[in-house]
Amino acid sequence: MTILIEQPDLNVPQLEVKKVLDSENNEEMCELVLDGGFVMPKDIADNDGCVKPEVLVSNDEFIAPDINAFGQTFRDYNAESERQKSVEEFYRLNHIHQTYDFVKRMREEYRKMDRVEMSIWECCELLNEVVDESDPDLDEPQIEHLLQTAEAIRKDYPNEDWLHLTALIHDLGKVLLLPSFGGLPQWAVVDTHPLGCAFDESIVHHKYFEGNPDHHNPSYNTKHGIYSEGCGLENVMISWGHDDYMYLVAKENGTTLPEAGLFVIRYHSFYPLHKSGAYKHLMNKEDKENLKWLNIFNKYDLYSKSKVRVDVEKVKPYYLSLIDKYFPAKLRW
Repeated sequence: MTILIEQPDLNVPQLEVKKVLDSENNEEMCELVLDGGFVMPKDIADNDGCVKPEVLVSNDEFIAPDINAFGQTFRDYNAESERQKSVEEFYRLNHIHQTYDFVKRMREEYRKMDRVEMSIWECCELLNEVVDESDPDLDEPQIEHLLQTAEAIRKDYPNEDWLHLTALIHDLGKVLLLPSFGGLPQWAVVDTHPLGCAFDESIVHHKYFEGNPDHHNPSYNTKHGIYSEGCGLENVMISWGHDDYMYLVAKENGTTLPEAGLFVIRYHSFYPLHKSGAYKHLMNKEDKENLKWLNIFNKYDLYSKSKVRVDVEKVKPYYLSLIDKYFPAKLRW
């Protein structure tokens, strides 16, 4: 494979406070820039998991590019691009069919872990067959995105190996699209929002929830629905997809990843929460702590999608060592 990302330099530079530059002030905004690291941005830790305009950064901070692989702004679901129509159709089907009862059935079925037995790396290689139709930013095979994200985080956080591995495996649940894993339709595999309470207006293409029976169910269509204030996201039914599936796979196979890593895996597609601040009334104290790590992760998950390629064979030994540290050799899927 083409080599355009070098092995990270593990020297950590000194930190300084500076304003985040916009595209008018930084000529390299459209490139994947990898920096040296910090452990937890103080502004995020002190601001309930939210990023302020001024953040603690290193001299060469990873800067989110302005445009995606199609020349559009990131996560612009209305931009006219070659994928816009398929993206909107995905959301129409997702919003109509993802109901509380459907998710309950899916969780019961897939918790059996009786479909496939394979290693984490074997599953990574399967993602060469998968393209996410809900993502307006990229049409490359998913393995490319996993390695772009993992290598960018590895550069910035050299001592947090659990976060490197979390980045590598966070989208593995998309194998649900493949026949041996059930061959589910795209609307049952990607994107995340709660069920059992009102669909927040911040959810992309919200208008299509009009066709969802839960939207008209008085038990489910209020702010709290069937939940209570601060009940914890662990107790909230989340739409079925690759996030929840990979979380179940990790838990059922006895991973030793920290809770923050499992939180990132389970909620990284929960954009209404970490992009719009919706549903925070359902979070407990542990959720709020883990959200800080999720906000850090999302900077890389969303904006490291580019035409930059990673030499798989060069980085493979490192990630195999992490898999061996945190997972059994073979997993039930």
